[in-house]
Amino acid sequence: MRGMGSLFDAYDRGSFFDEVFAADGSVRPHYAGVMQRLSGFTPAELHRREHIRDRIFRTQGITFTLADDEEGLERTFPMDLLPRIIPADEWDVIERGIVQRVTALNRFLEDLYVGEQAAIRDRVVPRWLVHTAEGFRREAFGIAVPHAARCLVSGVDLVRDADGTYRVLEDNLRNPSGVSYVLENRAAMTRVLPIAFAAERVRPVDHYGPMLLDALRAVAPSAAGDRPTAVILTPGVYNAAYFEHAFLARQMGIELVEGRDLVVEDHVVWMRSTSGIRRVDVIYRRIDDDFLDPVVFRPDSVLGVPGLLSAARAGNVTIVNAVGNGVADDKAVYAFVPDLIRFYLGEEPILPNVTTYLLWEDEQRAEVLERLDELVVKPVGASGGYGLVIGPRATDAELAAVRAAIEADPRGYIAQEVVGLSRHPTMVGDAFHGRHVDLRPFAISGERVEVLPGGLTRVALREGSLVVNSSQGGGSKDTWVLEGGLEDPADAATGGGR
Repeated sequence: MRGMGSLFDAYDRGSFFDEVFAADGSVRPHYAGVMQRLSGFTPAELHRREHIRDRIFRTQGITFTLADDEEGLERTFPMDLLPRIIPADEWDVIERGIVQRVTALNRFLEDLYVGEQAAIRDRVVPRWLVHTAEGFRREAFGIAVPHAARCLVSGVDLVRDADGTYRVLEDNLRNPSGVSYVLENRAAMTRVLPIAFAAERVRPVDHYGPMLLDALRAVAPSAAGDRPTAVILTPGVYNAAYFEHAFLARQMGIELVEGRDLVVEDHVVWMRSTSGIRRVDVIYRRIDDDFLDPVVFRPDSVLGVPGLLSAARAGNVTIVNAVGNGVADDKAVYAFVPDLIRFYLGEEPILPNVTTYLLWEDEQRAEVLERLDELVVKPVGASGGYGLVIGPRATDAELAAVRAAIEADPRGYIAQEVVGLSRHPTMVGDAFHGRHVDLRPFAISGERVEVLPGGLTRVALREGSLVVNSSQGGGSKDTWVLEGGLEDPADAATGGGR
């Protein structure tokens, strides 16, 4: 791009919505200050700062493993040094849309498990679809959650289409991960590019720990008193997200426990410790439903706590996120969320879905099978980019396989129009190149729904790839939400140094 220095000489905006550059090649106003500073760097200087970033991440243990890496090597989580910046007015729409969506989903789940199942009764969503969802749990019937905060932690994945419209790609309502990267990316950026960060009016994210702790305490059983005890239940050190489990425990100042540390007696949960036993009121579990209670679910599970669901049913402990939430982030149920918003809130959705085809419908299935090479096909119960088939980039063999899978199990898949995810300049080698990005903001439901400003911007580091998941080779960016109006770019760019 003209005037942006050698780092952007080879930059091609392409036909996608570009987060930084407008259609005429000019820098969008909210990026002016950062881009002006960045243009003064040489590739060597940026690489030096990348090494600082990597040292920080290695020290903190911020690593991940690629899904196709047979050796299972731990790698430093990639964070690009050019942040994603969201102006205040843009964030206002995102925030209101997420609060609206999470509120409706909480009401749907509470109504499903402890209410009248009104959305099913009134045929907003088909009964058979709900009951065949992989995440549906009959065992959760009758277990209420204070404030109906069944999705206490939600991660709503957003993409931006060719027109720049934010769309919801999927809802993550069971054990959404990645918020630790949001906080650690911010901490790293303030050390790697301190002057660039200090010159912008960026909303903070370091209050997430206290915000989450307040929400956990808000959903404690009434018998817990003024200072309820909350813990994080982890599968253990070999879990891919263990770093985040330990990180959040430190952030909140609560205990990180494994199933063997807890015991249920007389429908009450107790925590063993070196100083004796202590009653537990709230469990932020990072274990899937199937492994949570071997008495109710998988009897071979050694990760959970025998009798845990009986304690929850008795109202003596609150499990966060609630058991059975997976029914609402089933990718087929996702198609009905706009209708659930209208039904429970009487409002039009602020954030639209991606156009989705339901393959048990004969006409929609026939259209999809005719257009397989133009659409994206997803298994309804998968996550992390697994099982995804992007028609325009699939081989004939892959298309034939997914055709057979759809015909054998139409309920097991959905199809969506390909969204040309927005792109963002990302450092590759000695220059910036366009790479596709998405955004996962995190919402906390306690007495009310709050959204952490920004979220995790994930980057598809492989050229042309639309898959941003870290397990599939993706990286991330720090996400800056600006306060109020913009400063004059010239003023923002001054300050004596980089």
